[in-house]
Amino acid sequence: MREQSLAGQAAFAPANTADIADAMIVSSGLRVEVDRRRGRGAGLNPTGRFEPLQRETVDDGWQTWEELPPFKTEVQVEKPRTAITRNESPDLSFDRSINPYRGCEHGCIYCFARPTHAYMGLSAGLDFETKLFAKPDAAKLLERELAKPGYKVRVIAIGTNTDPYQPIEKEWRIMRGILEVLNKANHPVSIVTKSAMILRDLDILQEMAGKNLVRVGISVTTLDRKLARTMEPRAATPPRRLETIHTLAEAGIQTAVMAAPLIPALNDHELERILESAKAAGAAEASYVILRLPLEVSPLFRDWLLQHYPDRYRHVMSLVRSMRGGKDYDAEFGKRMKGAGPYAWQIARRFEMAARRFGLTRRSVPLRDDLFVPPDGSGVQLSLL
Repeated sequence: MREQSLAGQAAFAPANTADIADAMIVSSGLRVEVDRRRGRGAGLNPTGRFEPLQRETVDDGWQTWEELPPFKTEVQVEKPRTAITRNESPDLSFDRSINPYRGCEHGCIYCFARPTHAYMGLSAGLDFETKLFAKPDAAKLLERELAKPGYKVRVIAIGTNTDPYQPIEKEWRIMRGILEVLNKANHPVSIVTKSAMILRDLDILQEMAGKNLVRVGISVTTLDRKLARTMEPRAATPPRRLETIHTLAEAGIQTAVMAAPLIPALNDHELERILESAKAAGAAEASYVILRLPLEVSPLFRDWLLQHYPDRYRHVMSLVRSMRGGKDYDAEFGKRMKGAGPYAWQIARRFEMAARRFGLTRRSVPLRDDLFVPPDGSGVQLSLL
């Protein structure tokens, strides 16, 4: 094991030294052996950006690689004080959300939530996919928050950071508990997922849909099985996601397709096919998001691109930077989701035309917030006044 200061390391190099950073990523030995990360998305596991030292495993010639175990999924319990997270972002359609899990086993290489693992002292790379945190008390905390005097009802968004229906939900069932609380309280909710596991909760979702309290967005990134397998290794296959859209729509649930993220010169040519297929499956509306590469996501994505699509690497990154003011990412509100410049404009026009052609421009019916019935308040701290 070798340690060195993180200052100036390639993983966090500024955009104008990106080519040098690319070369360092490939040659520095940071890439984890294939056998140890089989079935995972990231090829790197860089030290978290808040850590004072970077640790790098180096082969000393004594075949020590064989002694290192493969990355396995580990789940720790997290005990937050609240279930609802608030935000004031002007380019988000919601002001509150719930995240049942921290980290995501789906392993999507492009996931913009990866950098949040640094707050736990962990890597945005393989740690994000394998060292997960579950919040088993989320439903109880939510019930208490909804019961507080003065609580104002707004749509709660779930799945905006990590997927609430990632594989470990099958065992932990935290999302189902949350839905049970929301359904009982007649509270509106919006869900985003790329997992077919959401159909497990079809009984609750159907009941909520009958009161116009739920809408679901299914993320369809590509229709190419090979690309999906490498880019989103533990997520549902593209056909399975389309089947999920169909089942949800047939059950009377407001269902949308999210073509996200669109990656130039990699999957953006599929935009029209994705929308057409989703419409045929039953989707009523659509949206899209351009690839976002904040913080550690940039070197992780670039390394993945060099591994799987080296012939497209320069072209993809050139187009990405053309939409981000010459950088890998621009976090400016109003631009971070859609990008800027000629190529971003072209994608926006294509989306508008395709959505109109396939009848995906209909706005969803606003979810009701007038049916809310506060929980009985058991467990809520009483006022001292």
